[in-house]
Amino acid sequence: MAESWHGNYDTGSQSDDSYKFERLHIEPIYDAFFCPLTKQVMRDPVTLENGQTFEREAIEKWFRECRESGRKLVCPLTLKELKTADLKPSIALRNTIEEWNARNEAAQLDMARKSLNPSSSESEVLLALKYVQQICQKSRSNKHVARNAGLIPMIVDMLKSGSRKVRCKALETLKTVVEEDSDNKEILADGDTVRSIVKFLSHEQSKEREEAVSLLYELSKSEALCEKIGSINGAILMLVGMTTSKSDNILTVENAEKTLENLEKFENNVRQMAENGRLQPLLTQIREGPPETKLSMSNFLGELVLDNDIKVLVAKSVGSSLINILRSGNMQSREAALKALNQISSCEASAKVLIEAGILPSLVKDLFAVGTNQLPMRLKEVAATILANVVNSDYDFDSILVGPDHQTLVSEDIVHNLLHLISNTGPAIESKLLQVLVGLTLSHSTVISVVAAIKSSGAIISLVQFIEAPQKELRVASIKLLQNLSPHVGQELADALRGTVGQLGSLIKVISENISITDEQAAAIGLLAELPERDLGLARQMLDDGAFKLVYSRVVKIRQGVSKGGRFVTPFLEGLVRVLARVTLVLADEQDAIALCRELNLAELFIELLQTNGLDNVQMSSATALENLSQESKNLTRLPELPTPGFCASIFPCFSQQPAINGLCRLHRGTCSLKESFCLLEGQAVDKLVALLDHTNEKVVEAALAALSTLLDDGVDIEQGVMLLCEAEGVKPILDVLLEKRTENLRRRAVWVVERLLRSDEIAYEVSGDPNVSTALVDAFQHADYRTRQIAERALKHVDRLPNFSGVFPNVG
Repeated sequence: MAESWHGNYDTGSQSDDSYKFERLHIEPIYDAFFCPLTKQVMRDPVTLENGQTFEREAIEKWFRECRESGRKLVCPLTLKELKTADLKPSIALRNTIEEWNARNEAAQLDMARKSLNPSSSESEVLLALKYVQQICQKSRSNKHVARNAGLIPMIVDMLKSGSRKVRCKALETLKTVVEEDSDNKEILADGDTVRSIVKFLSHEQSKEREEAVSLLYELSKSEALCEKIGSINGAILMLVGMTTSKSDNILTVENAEKTLENLEKFENNVRQMAENGRLQPLLTQIREGPPETKLSMSNFLGELVLDNDIKVLVAKSVGSSLINILRSGNMQSREAALKALNQISSCEASAKVLIEAGILPSLVKDLFAVGTNQLPMRLKEVAATILANVVNSDYDFDSILVGPDHQTLVSEDIVHNLLHLISNTGPAIESKLLQVLVGLTLSHSTVISVVAAIKSSGAIISLVQFIEAPQKELRVASIKLLQNLSPHVGQELADALRGTVGQLGSLIKVISENISITDEQAAAIGLLAELPERDLGLARQMLDDGAFKLVYSRVVKIRQGVSKGGRFVTPFLEGLVRVLARVTLVLADEQDAIALCRELNLAELFIELLQTNGLDNVQMSSATALENLSQESKNLTRLPELPTPGFCASIFPCFSQQPAINGLCRLHRGTCSLKESFCLLEGQAVDKLVALLDHTNEKVVEAALAALSTLLDDGVDIEQGVMLLCEAEGVKPILDVLLEKRTENLRRRAVWVVERLLRSDEIAYEVSGDPNVSTALVDAFQHADYRTRQIAERALKHVDRLPNFSGVFPNVG
């Protein structure tokens, strides 16, 4: 008799082969059952001619080795030569052994059942599980026996054990029990067993996690269980996470991957995978699935929220397939394709992929088509949204054909069709179509064609009217479009805004809203800033409407940190300063403009804004405004009232000398102030303007130099102006501007200022020793425009590079 069931089992030494389950026998075992060669119970006993019995496989191997070594065939036991290698099946013995095995295995399984309960020790449970696993590995019929014995629910109960070893062994045993056995898998499909198995996936870097994945892979070979696994909350999410895990071992990752591949048979599982970042199955179904699957998967793709990187991947994978559906599918399929394309076109990189895949002709056709197969308006809105997404990418749209007559998106008839749709549809699609035009007017290569088409259609007034639209999206799109058009049709826009309808007031209202600064406000102020600067009618209306006061208050709030708006603050502030500087252009014609500048002390504000480092446009506009204000200073300075000379003064000249008056402006020879007469000297602005001459942006340098040139202008004391620049250490920076010759405008301005500086004998003497300055003046004298060459000639005379009696150019006032 073999040892009893409760033999010595070392739970800590799983590799110890000293204990063999084959030795756990309930009934006596006979020597005749053993093969003399293998020492194991025979499964297919055969008898030789001499009556000796062996395991078939073992004796065949013996004979093969005899032949290969050139030895005679002999019996392994008697070593006597055999006449033949014929083997006779021992049917009776085989039947006896099988019956003995069946009785023993049934009895042993019964013992295992008794050990699989919570009261058994860990070692007893582990031994029972190992036995069940091994007996099921012997034959498929044993798996049926285990099922009929009710062992499967008992093994499942062991998943709740407090012992990690028991839980791991239970998972491993379940995998063996259900392997290639659909009936056993069906048992696991009932109840919460699969949910319990899935829970083990959350055990990071554990043996249980590995065994659970291995078991799920086996279960996923059953379609019924595929659906079951996918229905468990979090199962697909954890499996997807494991496929990209760097901490799990390779086998575990492979099993998770293969499990997901099996789960792909069900559309709901594919949707879950897509939601959790595994998009490839969904994309494969869209490319290769049957029509109804393509439809449902395209619909689902349109509902997904995707990162930009994923949108590019999706566009590359299924962009062409979706465009083909758009061209030839039924209305339901076209709707699904449009929704999917809308989702993936909202990123510049993915939009470019779709353009290259040929999306533009299909979109244009669907937008403009009329007749039985035309899209309903709600789908035309989606098509317009996609087109708006696509055209807002940086692409050369004037080279892509979209119509049968070689039209492009910026061809006149295409733009006219877009304008026609804008005028004859609802606000939702109107805003998208306006966004299309916004995108087309962003590029220098396409804006001219769009402007020409808009002019030829007479649509400017219609477009301006959208500024008053109650729908924010429509209003924003129209303002952005008009901002893009304003450099090309500024006067037409100014004329339209000055009308009695009130669009200018609507723009000002948008700017005045005390909320976080928005893209709408930035576009609105940008539009106003681009309108013709010297339009007196527009300036007059803005003065009457209080627009400049409102703009001033918004600038102050931004400076104080009251108004915030993230990325829109900079363009908004730049636009505000440009618009506010506009009032300084009409000082000579509008007394109200002078009064406003005094009331708001704009000169002081612009001087402060000179120091907004990093905001080039703000510095440039502020310097330009100070130039305009400073030019008016000589007209606004209050000159002293001198007493009329008396009778004695007319006879005796010594009595005609005027008394000295203290406190007068050195530059303007009168009473000056920053607030009342906009005097740069009183505002201590000279140093700040000189500092800008070293700016990297030549436009800022030019504006600063223009403001400084007012210190040397006719009508002021030029000698004092030169002294002011010397005191501010501004002479060398001005000469450096001349020497650098960065732009023609800068050279022209620098030559003018340098000629005025050289009227000072001291400066002329110092400069005459600098060959670089002389060379720069000679270059201007030879190559600049006519007026600059005249001024350069006078400058060269100051440094004795030309004789004073020469007159290459006739004097012009």
